[in-house]
Amino acid sequence: MSTILYARVSTAEQDLSHQKTQAEAAGFKIDEVVADHGVSGVSIALADRPEGRRLYDKLRKGDTLVVWRLDRLGRSLKDLVEIVHALEERGVSFQSLTESIDTTNAGGRLVFHVFAALAEFERNLIRERTFAGLAAARARGRKGGRRAKMSKADVRKAAAMLLDPLMTKTEVAKHFGISRVTLNLALEREGYPQNPAAPQGETVA
Repeated sequence: MSTILYARVSTAEQDLSHQKTQAEAAGFKIDEVVADHGVSGVSIALADRPEGRRLYDKLRKGDTLVVWRLDRLGRSLKDLVEIVHALEERGVSFQSLTESIDTTNAGGRLVFHVFAALAEFERNLIRERTFAGLAAARARGRKGGRRAKMSKADVRKAAAMLLDPLMTKTEVAKHFGISRVTLNLALEREGYPQNPAAPQGETVA
């Protein structure tokens, strides 16, 4: 059974000796240090970091993974919960020095159960906000949260261009970088005739 310290240093803090010193001061006998240098903990998941992948390969049942601080390991609360659950499934214990988290005892496991509940709450909150945003977008005449491809000003300009009998819908659509179908839908949405230049009673698709 080994005790492995995972350390991560960003480009702004190149010295990882502090993290090892803190672990040893807490009473850990570190058998090996696995460290990622110049790697962002915000944008890159542990499994996608060069040494993070090696860490997963090294850990065995009965090992202990130690980190100086939780943000050395995961990018978010959800990410941390998933990592620790994966470690538990492999029989690897986890300890974080700064937050005093130790999954080998009941108190440490309770903390992570709370973390898991908070992560689930965060996911539900994001989902609710997304649905609310889509509903608001639809109420404003948009679908999927995206802006309409043609603004009212664009449609007005397109209708004016189509008053020229020599101007085709294909040319107008190309001018706005859209398809003829999108142009037709936009004209209909804003109440313009499909072919403003056509004699009254005659329409051209």
